[in-house]
Amino acid sequence: MTMLDQEVQRAGEALEVPVVDSPPHEQPVGWRHRHLLDVDVLSWPDIELVMRTTDSMREVLARPIAKVPALRGRNVTILFYEASTRTRVSFEVAAKNLSADVVNIAAATSSVTKGESLVDTVRTVEALGAQTLVMRHAVSGAPYLAAETFSGSVINGGDGWHAHPTQALLDLYTLRSRFEGGSLAGRKVAILGDVLHSRVARSNLWTLTAAGADVWLCGPATLLRGFEAWARRGAAAGRRFHVTTSIDDALRDADAVMALRIQRERMESGLLPSLREYAARYGLTRQRLAAARPDALVLHPGPMNEGIEIAPDVAAGSQSLIEEQVRNGVAVRMALLYLVAGVRPA
Repeated sequence: MTMLDQEVQRAGEALEVPVVDSPPHEQPVGWRHRHLLDVDVLSWPDIELVMRTTDSMREVLARPIAKVPALRGRNVTILFYEASTRTRVSFEVAAKNLSADVVNIAAATSSVTKGESLVDTVRTVEALGAQTLVMRHAVSGAPYLAAETFSGSVINGGDGWHAHPTQALLDLYTLRSRFEGGSLAGRKVAILGDVLHSRVARSNLWTLTAAGADVWLCGPATLLRGFEAWARRGAAAGRRFHVTTSIDDALRDADAVMALRIQRERMESGLLPSLREYAARYGLTRQRLAAARPDALVLHPGPMNEGIEIAPDVAAGSQSLIEEQVRNGVAVRMALLYLVAGVRPA
């Protein structure tokens, strides 16, 4: 056995998965979801299982050879209809770290440009051997249609304004790793910015309230429409959150602050008077961050518009976890690829 083989075997033992030549044939204990389309279908035990599995993946990533054969022989196809760096690349790295065969498709260079429908594209990639499909689409609900067509597993890499489940899970993992005891119970988490158009904010509402966090959404009134009614109803199981246009109220004594990207295209629809005014009133600056707790954590799902929703010195400051979010994204996506691979169609 070569040194490389020995290292791969040790990594597999650390992950507590068998060193085999094929994907896991049995469902991981406690995991029952063939697809991951949003976090609203996950129970708290499901989320805890993702967190524990991510811990194991982090241990693998810390080794000199960050690779295990858990998904050897499994075909993972990454199909993105929107531009992406962090999510697309981290899924590709995650799949390769698990020894999967990876096919990366950008819609802009595929038959989609010739008028091929989503259903036809999904059927084509399945015919070509795809077993797990990671998908991003500009239309909310598109991954659900793909899941109805595809016989394997679909993981939503972000759909329209609707959901970004893997981002929410990596954000939760990142925060848990920094709070004493790994608990968010009673912790105040402020989410600032373009909430209206943010799939990240919607998915984070489910995971953060499930973890017991005190969640505050903040931004201009035009970018909060509909969330007041949702807050009155509560998230899943009636879990409450707050909505405010006052950045002072949102940041006061916050334990963590997440700034959301201001999508420049919203300027054309008249929802913001100007980017300059938004930055002046809602940009996360060092001065504003001082209203939060002294050790408050700073997050951003990326990509960032530095100087608009977040100041450069805050994004690169000692309280920033933005690079840590990117690193954790690989481990969380490794965990999810591994978990869904163990669930077979009924």
